[in-house]
Amino acid sequence: MRIKFTNYVILFFLILAVFAACDEKKSVKQDEKSVNEKPEEKIEQDSLYAIIMVGDVMMGTNYPSEGSLPPDDGKYILEDAAEFLQIADVTIGNLEGTLLDKGGTPKQCQNPENCVSFRMPEHYAGYLKDAGFDIMSTANNHSGDMGETGRKSTMKTLDEYGIVYAGYSTNPTSVFVKDGVKFGFTAFAPNNGTQSINDIKSAIKTVKDLKSTCDIVIVAFHGGGEGSGATHVNRKRELYLGEDRGNVYDFAHAVVDAGADVVFGQGPHVPRGLELYKNKIIAYSLGNFCTYGKFGLSGNLGLAPILKVYINKKGDFEKGRIFPFKQIKRGFPVFDDDYSVVALMRSLTVSDFPETNIAIEEDGAILLK
Repeated sequence: MRIKFTNYVILFFLILAVFAACDEKKSVKQDEKSVNEKPEEKIEQDSLYAIIMVGDVMMGTNYPSEGSLPPDDGKYILEDAAEFLQIADVTIGNLEGTLLDKGGTPKQCQNPENCVSFRMPEHYAGYLKDAGFDIMSTANNHSGDMGETGRKSTMKTLDEYGIVYAGYSTNPTSVFVKDGVKFGFTAFAPNNGTQSINDIKSAIKTVKDLKSTCDIVIVAFHGGGEGSGATHVNRKRELYLGEDRGNVYDFAHAVVDAGADVVFGQGPHVPRGLELYKNKIIAYSLGNFCTYGKFGLSGNLGLAPILKVYINKKGDFEKGRIFPFKQIKRGFPVFDDDYSVVALMRSLTVSDFPETNIAIEEDGAILLK
């Protein structure tokens, strides 16, 4: 009898622990709107735009075989993240690969052992749409994996699912209206078939042209070094495997000077710090977000932040939050109760941008100093 009673007690406390964890997760999502708002100077929510950004998204590839697709045809790969991705006016990610059912021309690499080509089934775009994505960047080193056939299919598929995109050299910008706000979006990378991150003069012109007709301009970039040791922004030109990955610090500052309101990056496969420059938020890398099967995800490579920022009608940063996610089961993003990515990005922001006028709290809240 005593043994049974003890078992019931243990079960009771386990149930309490589960509910406590769920409550914490919900409170982080629901209560974050009150961050940085004092009763006597509460910010009117109607005067702010909420933008959510994540890093690389590759939901599985059917090339060279369907063995590299996730279980249940990937239906549930974004399930845990969806409730967070949907709490913004605009949600953006980086589409690391192509949307193509079959065919295409796999890319050729100097080192075949390090060469992979990503070909996501076209209906996977529906998973992006259902999860809450409004925009995808197509500027990265895998957007041309299946040649021109892959690019055309990706654009056609994103159009069919109503997802805005930009970044190909043939489709450098997009303009769209949401809730009465006119947004301009553009993206850059150091790769063939994309807008070059290394042609800063051209990037400045692109951003200025967008700003002349849009209320808010968002710029994405795929640049910087790569790997678990590439967390720091060194303010210099970065190389990886002989490829010029750009000077992301100079690039980000240049596009803000030209009129960008929000700038965010991917490429290093790890998160980097945040900077506030001329009241505009810059996220230098949001790492891997949902990268199934073909990516190393150990340690900081598996951290998958969801960054939410509020900007005012001038495009100036007001507040934000890092939602702590990580990848499990070879690439499923799930909430991280340890808040590991918050601790990392907080540390990197302090070390790499000590002069910046923002602070990241332990719970992920991003506040103006």
